[in-house]
Amino acid sequence: MIKLTLDIAKQLLTVAEHKARQMGLSSDIAIVDEGANLIAFNRMDNARIAGIDISQNKAWTSVAMQMPTANLAQSALPGGPSFGINTTNHGRLVILGGGIPFVSKNKVIGGIGVSGGTSAQDIEVANAAVQAFMSLLGVGDAAITNARIGSSHSYR
Repeated sequence: MIKLTLDIAKQLLTVAEHKARQMGLSSDIAIVDEGANLIAFNRMDNARIAGIDISQNKAWTSVAMQMPTANLAQSALPGGPSFGINTTNHGRLVILGGGIPFVSKNKVIGGIGVSGGTSAQDIEVANAAVQAFMSLLGVGDAAITNARIGSSHSYR
């Protein structure tokens, strides 16, 4: 199993920043380890200050919940099975897309959080880093876009 080091995190930040630039975005990008502790962060020029906490909390949520943050959006709606989940953990849980865990051998070893565009754009930027991570593992093209709530092993 690969360990998410600072060197790897820097490489993944570079990939995510490149994708954000291609899309014309100024993003805040955070990468956390398996304990959801910040390893590396990048605030692109003109990125929103509010995005600093949002991106870090997206990364934290992806590790804490062991799933992409976008998966929480639907179930967190009124009447949904996880309604109000975003009010837990001192409000740190984020239900907006753009937080995705890094998985190696069915174990979450870190996560990325991106803030700067729409949820769909943030997901696209984060997925660029996830694909680069999967390439480091030798897995190839494996964007993590969907997992059911309660499932910690269904990432693709």
